[in-house]
Amino acid sequence: MLASAEPELALGRLARVLSGDARVSVAFGAGEPHVRAEPGESGVHFVLPARLAENAAHEAGLLGALDLLAARQRYSDTVRLDHPRAGVTGRIAQAVEDRRVLARLGAAFPGAQHYVDRWRAQRGEEIARRWPGLPWRERLAWTIERALWHEAPHALERDAASLAAALRAVEDGPLAAARASDSTRASVRAAEAIVAGVRSLASRGANNMMQTAGPAEGLDDDPALAQALADFGIDDDIAPPGGEAAIDNASREPGGAGAQAANEAESAPGASLSEADAPHAAGGPRAGASGRPLLSIPLTTAFDTVTDLTGRGDATAWRKLRTLARAETGALKTHLERVLKADELTHWKREQERGEIDRAALARLAASRGYRTPFRVARQASGRDTVVSLLIDLSGSMAGRKIELARLCAAALGDALTQLAFDAEVLGYSSIESPEMRAVFERERAAGADLRRFNRFVERLDLRVFKRFGARDLSGLAAIECGHENPDGEALAWAAARLAQRKARRRLLFVLSDGYPSTSDGDAAVLRTDLLARVAAVQQMGIELVGIGILDDAVEAFYPNAVVVRKLHELPAVAFATLSRLLVGHR
Repeated sequence: MLASAEPELALGRLARVLSGDARVSVAFGAGEPHVRAEPGESGVHFVLPARLAENAAHEAGLLGALDLLAARQRYSDTVRLDHPRAGVTGRIAQAVEDRRVLARLGAAFPGAQHYVDRWRAQRGEEIARRWPGLPWRERLAWTIERALWHEAPHALERDAASLAAALRAVEDGPLAAARASDSTRASVRAAEAIVAGVRSLASRGANNMMQTAGPAEGLDDDPALAQALADFGIDDDIAPPGGEAAIDNASREPGGAGAQAANEAESAPGASLSEADAPHAAGGPRAGASGRPLLSIPLTTAFDTVTDLTGRGDATAWRKLRTLARAETGALKTHLERVLKADELTHWKREQERGEIDRAALARLAASRGYRTPFRVARQASGRDTVVSLLIDLSGSMAGRKIELARLCAAALGDALTQLAFDAEVLGYSSIESPEMRAVFERERAAGADLRRFNRFVERLDLRVFKRFGARDLSGLAAIECGHENPDGEALAWAAARLAQRKARRRLLFVLSDGYPSTSDGDAAVLRTDLLARVAAVQQMGIELVGIGILDDAVEAFYPNAVVVRKLHELPAVAFATLSRLLVGHR
């Protein structure tokens, strides 16, 4: 199926059969499988992980993800339990519900179980890789999900005494009720009972199951979602059980599970940041009204790197890339050049003593011996007094076809802007674990330092300049490759600071991304509020900001001006058309 020219169409037909819904279509995107309903449209879009579509070996897992969405669409009520801000109660409820609806789908389509098993195996492998950086609540949700499916815990889970204690607390009653769920309402009630069981365990002082260094994940964060879940009986969120006193009391027990949970929470990324502790960012808010941190603060920036690759790419690879880029956007570039040229030709300063000869003044020059101003001077067109920066997400999820087309897109924009006499640069960003930074983190933690105000502990920023302002050698664009994680907010602030130093009437910043900000050692909620705060600060600097989403609409949640590319091959043309619209339409 993946070998077909249009896998979305083939998967779409299968999805409509499995779900029994003729409105369903299929697309690829970042993150977990989810359903997206477009505003103003009656259709339903199943979004499958693009990382599975890029490898034929993962076809069975991809079909399992499709079965999961079809089962939800066919047998679940309409409430969105998989909403990214649903909190741990919502995630556990979704796990309970998924087990129920997949069992019903397997009864209707017996062959589905094989693909579901492959999907769960692949998801388990991915969670295992990310396990060291997951907040405790995420670990709890995944451990309970595996228990629901009677799957054996992997080694990392077996080492976590707090998770084992949590399972023992809910195994006999709430977990058994969850396995017996027969409706969406029952799944939600079972999740509530599981969370209540874990909280009661902590409140007895035996252990603190729910402490986390990250900010509280609440259903109240999204009023519409909270109301929808309230219809199923959820009316509050999980809070750290027993408060800070319970945390302290549990952690004082030497060698006990509470001490282990406290150590895990202390080392977990995304520490809660109070308004008093938050460093002040010039031009930006320090904390939200709820006290939740808005900025993701690194433990140290001493190990962050900026690598200038301008002119250091393979010349042959660059020439091939430029040829492909011109084939993709050559016609668009020619059209933009004609429009800009026409605009220039209408702006002349005539009757000058020097400049180029004004043909309209030649007759007057011949007839009048004393005529001394037969010249004209071209005024600089307003659209050319613009600098442009392209910032590319180099995270691991961009691997494969995505990064190839992002490279082609950068080549098309960089080459055209250089030919059209615009000043531009191309940047990339990712983050990767640094042994030196981890050593600093371990040393600070061992010394008892308060690390709660930080949200990047062991990963350094890997920032790259593929083509800097003022340079005409674009061969560095051939060196665009994937990295690891993507702390979008910090990278955006870096790119904006570089752009703000350029003297120009307009400054445009384009961000190419395929999902939400993410690091292995940071709290996802803090990373998102951080990006929102950085976007607001960049706009206050007078920089025109555009987010271009690659097979994912996450950019629409952060960038007021956003474009989503639904088909990968359209990326260079869409990016160029967006740039042209800004350059020409502004005037």
